[in-house]
Amino acid sequence: MKTRNNSLTSQALQKFKKNTTGVLSFWFIVICGFIAVFAYLIAPDNSSNANQMHLEIHSKKPGFEVLMLTIPSKVEASQSFINKIIAGKINPQNEIPISKFNISENTLIIFPYTANGIESISKTYPLSSFKAKDISEYIKTKTFYLGTDKYGRDLLSRMLIGTRISFFIGFIAVFISLVIGISIGAIAGYYGGKIDALIMWIINITWSIPTLLLVIAITLALGKGFWQVFIAVGLTMWVEVARVVRGQIMSTKQMQYVEAAKALGFSNFRIIFRHILPNIMAPVIVISAANFAGAILIESGLSFLGIGAQPPTPSWGAMIKDHYSYIILGKAYLAIIPGLAIMSLVMAFMLIGNALRDALDVKG
Repeated sequence: MKTRNNSLTSQALQKFKKNTTGVLSFWFIVICGFIAVFAYLIAPDNSSNANQMHLEIHSKKPGFEVLMLTIPSKVEASQSFINKIIAGKINPQNEIPISKFNISENTLIIFPYTANGIESISKTYPLSSFKAKDISEYIKTKTFYLGTDKYGRDLLSRMLIGTRISFFIGFIAVFISLVIGISIGAIAGYYGGKIDALIMWIINITWSIPTLLLVIAITLALGKGFWQVFIAVGLTMWVEVARVVRGQIMSTKQMQYVEAAKALGFSNFRIIFRHILPNIMAPVIVISAANFAGAILIESGLSFLGIGAQPPTPSWGAMIKDHYSYIILGKAYLAIIPGLAIMSLVMAFMLIGNALRDALDVKG
């Protein structure tokens, strides 16, 4: 039996490798996962939530360059490397966009950036406030590869850190839906009778409520926030998993190996979770990939409505909400870029779901 299982797994893996779109989608998701974990190490703006605002350079086009003066922070807060990966730099250095600067004796004279080219009022800083002797280490040309948002924040950094929200909500929501859906569906399908009727009644009621409306209700009950959205989305996605598991177990529990397990005196718990479930996981895996995509879309919709991840936490849906009015102002890229990111990640999960369906199809 073990050899047979390994053989089927090997065959499924070979079929999956032959699916080009599936493999490309897999590696795209792996890259997004890497970005989600190490976003603060990759992002040009590694401050918490990439929230460095420069109102002087708001809504600039991709590739915009400006001289940036970095003023050293007087307070150096101790922060571990792990904490920097998770939360970003809690005490970032202050940055000021400038158009030009002069050095006079022991004083640095700067002229803050202005969009219309009018010379601004100069500001002075004593050179003693800069630790390095060479002032050029603090004045460098900074490039905003995806431009800046309406608050002058680096859009690339916000996009990279926003990957964390969209990516992790898929994992957490799908995990919650699998735990609840598999447990409830397995009980309903295996025991049948009144238990099955009661569970199906609960499933049908939950199924009849629009998903977005149910998520909004749960979110309002739990409160607005990062983790509340994850839990709310997960609590609405278990129904489809439960229905699939129930149907699979109802058709599988009549198999000979299940009857043999009962004859050997194995407990119902062992029969369900060690003998039946491992043999019906193929459709569950496929539906989980689709639920990943669904969770990302639901979170983006909630953030667009303002009840998802709250500012200044970067979220792709919230970025579209903040900038959709810019489409008619000639700066549509501010809304299109996060929209393309959502579309790409959702498409990757849908394509990998189709590839897994073909690879795990024993009839093929």
